[in-house]
Amino acid sequence: DREVAIKIVLSDFASDGDRLQRFEQEARATSALNHPNILTVYDVGTYEGSPYIVAELLEGEELRQRLDEGPIPLRKTIDYAHQIISGLSAAHEKGIVHRDLKPENLFITKDDRVKILDFGIAKLRAAKLEGSSLEDATRRAITNPGVVMGTVGYMSPEQVRGHSTDYRSDIFSFGAILYEMITGRRAFRRETMAETMSAILKEEPDEPTESNPNISPSLERIVRRCLEKKPERR
Repeated sequence: DREVAIKIVLSDFASDGDRLQRFEQEARATSALNHPNILTVYDVGTYEGSPYIVAELLEGEELRQRLDEGPIPLRKTIDYAHQIISGLSAAHEKGIVHRDLKPENLFITKDDRVKILDFGIAKLRAAKLEGSSLEDATRRAITNPGVVMGTVGYMSPEQVRGHSTDYRSDIFSFGAILYEMITGRRAFRRETMAETMSAILKEEPDEPTESNPNISPSLERIVRRCLEKKPERR
């Protein structure tokens, strides 16, 4: 007796092993979490060959929609950042890394609560990702989207290289989102996918104060710390 959201893998794709594996990972990861800043999953199952997840129905909008309107006020940015980190911390404590954190996967409810969505490519601590060269990773990202896990522009350097990832990869993605909330501009955005990936590896975004001179030095330090190229420095 409640309205819910249902996410379905169409039966046409049920034979796609990789797609089903990602769907099952989302179900396992999300249902294992119980946190006010993470989407609540009620049920997981299969109907006529189509796997599905039943989750709470949210009312509001994606963070992407807010960002499309420009920078978010600092007080609101800090509030959202606290909520995102709270949800991520709960996931990381259970050994779950999101690996695809981006504004499209952050939902702002009508009462201003942040919900982290889509753990579809989350990695449990026990899983291991085989390493590969940057050249291979770039080629696969262009020719077969989804092979290199994550969304270009919010991927960590280790994701771009196709290396193994842990919670520090989420911290980098969070830093890119925080930068965008403060400045209204993406930290790494170039004309092509390959140029964007190269920028993540080799370039630093403009100083946040150039777009928003009102931010505090401590907040700017947090952004810089999150966007360190080397995981051990984040």
